[in-house]
Amino acid sequence: MSYEIIDVAGDVGLSVKGKSLEECFFNAAQGLYSLITDPASVDTGEKKTLEIEGDNVEELLIRFLNELIFLFDAYGFIGKTVSVQLNNGKLEAQIDGEFFDPEKHERRLLVKAATYHNLEILQEEGRYVVKIVFDI
Repeated sequence: MSYEIIDVAGDVGLSVKGKSLEECFFNAAQGLYSLITDPASVDTGEKKTLEIEGDNVEELLIRFLNELIFLFDAYGFIGKTVSVQLNNGKLEAQIDGEFFDPEKHERRLLVKAATYHNLEILQEEGRYVVKIVFDI
């Protein structure tokens, strides 16, 4: 795993690492999905495509994660695999997963939103480190 769940008073956070920003976005998505359910129980077959614009990488990350949360809240879609491309303030993502089935999928946390609270995107020793807090 390239993410770690961190305890935040009243909320939950992730510490994510990656060799590139795209890898961090991928790992953040995987971490988010692990907060919602057991990723091992999710199959593929349904595909979603996202195109997001932002003024900076922080905005792209928050908007991306909140779009994943929206897809789950509005449609019950939970991803298994995610591919992310960043280019000049734009994010394109392909998500492959399925629709949440309470008889098949364990329900973990009700994640409401990714926040800017204590958001960090740092580059350390040739790797990126992202810390993000979610409202629950």
